Amino acid sequence: MLFNPSREQARRFFVGTWRKFQAGQPLEDLEKLIAGVLARHPEYHGYLAEEYLDRDWPPEHGETNPFLHISMHLAVEEQLSIDQPAGVKAAYAALCQATGDEHVAMHEMIEGLGEMIWQAQRHGHAPDPATYLDVLRQRLNTLRR
Repeated sequence: MLFNPSREQARRFFVGTWRKFQAGQPLEDLEKLIAGVLARHPEYHGYLAEEYLDRDWPPEHGETNPFLHISMHLAVEEQLSIDQPAGVKAAYAALCQATGDEHVAMHEMIEGLGEMIWQAQRHGHAPDPATYLDVLRQRLNTLRR
């Protein structure tokens, strides 16, 4: 189900995982990963309810879509677990060192991933891993200044 879930399926999975976590129920490996991300984002806990499953968070309103943010965390976690694109693990390690905080470094990775996706959409081509790694290097250079 979760290899290509619909928006609603993914959101329901996040909400269900959070409920299981709060109830102290056993979690599958993916649920443990999701619960860990959610635990680090208390600002999203209120949105982990049925009434938010259909809500949109247009960028022009200036709010972060909590479900998208969680999904991007998971995407970066997957990239790091397999070092794809090659070099992403080293970039994360450098960001961790520069920021002194793994979660802050993860957010730098998420920003870089978002930038790569935005550029691909803007130019009408597939996401380019080289662009992603370049953006991460730029973010790292900015942090080191």
